[in-house]
Formats: sequence, structure tokens, C-alpha cells
Amino acid sequence: MRTIDTLGDLRGKRVLVRSDFNVPLKDGAITDDGRIRAALPTLKTLADAGAKVVVLAHLGRPKGKVDPAFSLAPVAARLAELSGLKVTLASDTVGDSARQTVASLGEGEVALLENVRFDARETSKVDAEREELAREYAKLGDAFVSDGFGVVHRKQASVYDIAKLVPSAAGLLVLKEIESLSKVTEDPERPYGVVLGGSKVSDKLGVIANLLKKADLLLIGGGMVFTFLAAKGYSVGKSLLEEDQIDTVKGYIAEAAERGVDLVLPVDVVVAPEFAADSPATVVGVDAIPADQMGLDIGPESGKLFADKLAAAKTVAWNGPMGVFEFEAFSAGTRAVAEALSKGTMFSVIGGGDSAAAVRLLGFDESTFSHISTGGGASLELLEGKVLPGIAVLED
Repeated sequence: MRTIDTLGDLRGKRVLVRSDFNVPLKDGAITDDGRIRAALPTLKTLADAGAKVVVLAHLGRPKGKVDPAFSLAPVAARLAELSGLKVTLASDTVGDSARQTVASLGEGEVALLENVRFDARETSKVDAEREELAREYAKLGDAFVSDGFGVVHRKQASVYDIAKLVPSAAGLLVLKEIESLSKVTEDPERPYGVVLGGSKVSDKLGVIANLLKKADLLLIGGGMVFTFLAAKGYSVGKSLLEEDQIDTVKGYIAEAAERGVDLVLPVDVVVAPEFAADSPATVVGVDAIPADQMGLDIGPESGKLFADKLAAAKTVAWNGPMGVFEFEAFSAGTRAVAEALSKGTMFSVIGGGDSAAAVRLLGFDESTFSHISTGGGASLELLEGKVLPGIAVLED
């Protein structure tokens, strides 16, 4: 894969950088700046090399229209604060403001162009439309560095098409992501354990199918577990259930047994009458979920069981929380898994998205995990064994 070093002397050159600044906001304020922090090594490396850095990024889903609620203004302010670099925000992506802002850049300075998804061509399914926008990006830069791992699984103008028009390379974050995730997808040290959570089985069908061929241990939690419990004949009350996936899940359970994969389900769950932070929580066995209650977390015995199982693993990949971790009463299961990985000696990769958010929200020291991915969807597709277009386009 091409690296920044392959781009040669960058002093005075305009370097387009695709970063992932899709950070969560509340009342216009950033609530988790993890993705901005993760982008700093690449941006500082380019600035130190004397490049004129032009950052492309998106925020939210403005659906191809300019929407002030999704402006990158809060990101520009935080990026300047964290990096110590001069950061100027253009008011558009490829228009007059973008051209003028880039033209006025000095060496080692940063221009952040406005949300690329304000232009419908960015995410168009029509190749010609994306390519047209990519050509406009290319006029603003002499080289391209792909460093937004959270979007490399997408064939989008600022991720894929631009890389074919100017000299391109992977940024430091993307290289780190690929290196770390390769350790859990290509030749993991065994025993190899995988923890899967999140709401729906249907979101993880490909991942489960692929991992059943590779993992020694597969722990299932989150909302998706209730389809597994239903497949084993348990009543799940008002819990999230994908009835159309029950037969598929029965197949997974049978395949795990056939392959000798230790497929572990919870033995108890935390239930409540409704999905709310203050809904009264009760711990019940998986064989005793009341008809008028819904499961919102794995139970304490399951947390201990999962931790014990993980303690013996040499490599662990975790994607998806064990429960509704945002609500204190339903966060213990996710905390138990995070603590097991935090205190363990295994090589641990947390697969971005909600899992990464949970680790930060629950107050864990990020340095106690081997790697926390910045890309939920991208890391999931790598675990699934898919080729990522934004990575493939950077390979020689």
C-alpha cells in the first residue's frame, strides 16, 4: 500500500486529506472528539513537512443539501485547539470560498473544506457524478492522502474517485487500522475470541458466517442475542427479535457445534418494562424473561462468564455493546467486557462505532486496549472478509 513517503517532497504542495470528522454533537458541541484526535498524527506530519493541508470530511447525513446543523465549524475550532495549527474553514466544498481558502494557505497551514456531503455527488451511486466532483477536488490539490478509516468501505468521491486522479497514499491512521485489524482477521494468535453485540443479527450476518470459520470463541450479547435465544427455544418477551432470522441463527448454532467453536450466550439478562433510562431493571434467567418485559443488557452472571472466557484468549475482536450502555442501569454487561479486555494481556481490537463510544463513555483508559478502531462499518466489513474500495484503490 502506498504511504506518505511515496509522495516525495511535499513542501509547498497542496495535499488533500480525507479525514473522518463525523463526531457526535449535542446542542452544537462535540461530545466525543476521539476521531479528531486520531487524525492529528497524519495532519501534523504533513504540516511539519511544509505541505499546505486541505482536509475533506463529512458530518452526519445532510442528504446532499446545505444544512447548517451539519456544518464542520465546531470541528474546525476543536481541530485548531488540539493541533495547535492554523485551521481555516471554507464555507463551501469546491466553490469560491474553497478555492480562495486553499489559494491563501501557507506552508504548514490547514484548510478544512465544508461538509462534503452538502454536495449530492459525493455519495452518488452514479460513477460519472462522483467522478465529476472528484475532478473538482483534484483542482484543489497536488496529492491525496486517505486517512478517514470510517469511510474507506464506501465508494465515494472524496474517498475512492479522487485517489485515481492525483498521486495518492494511505495516511498514518489508515495504516495503523489495517495493521491492527489484520492481526485479528488474517492470522490471529490463538485462542481467538470474538465478542459481537449491537441491536440486530441482520447487521452481522456476514461477520458471523466468516468468523465461524476462524474464531475459537464467539460471545454473543446486545439486542441481537434475543434472536439466538429464540432459536434455542426461549421466550424473549418484548425484547428485540428478528423472527425472519431465527432459521439462519439455528444454522449458525449448528455450524459452531460442528466446527468446535465455543458459541457462548448469556445465562441471565437485565429486563425492564420499557426502553428508558429510568425503567425499573430486574435480573432474570434467560429461561424466565417475562412476556411484558424487554431485555436491555446481559446479566451479572453472564458478565462474569464472558470475562472468564475472554481471560483465556490471546486475541480478541469486539464489535457491538452488550446492552444499552448509554443508560446506567443497562451498562454493566458492556462494562464487564471492556474491563476484561482492559485488564487482560491479549491483543484486543475494539471495532469502532458504539463499542468505541462505550469505552470512552464508561471511562476506560484507551491505552489499555491494543487498538480502538475509528470505523465501525469499515472494521465490520474487514471482519466479514470484504474488500474495502477506499483501501484497494491505494494498493499498487
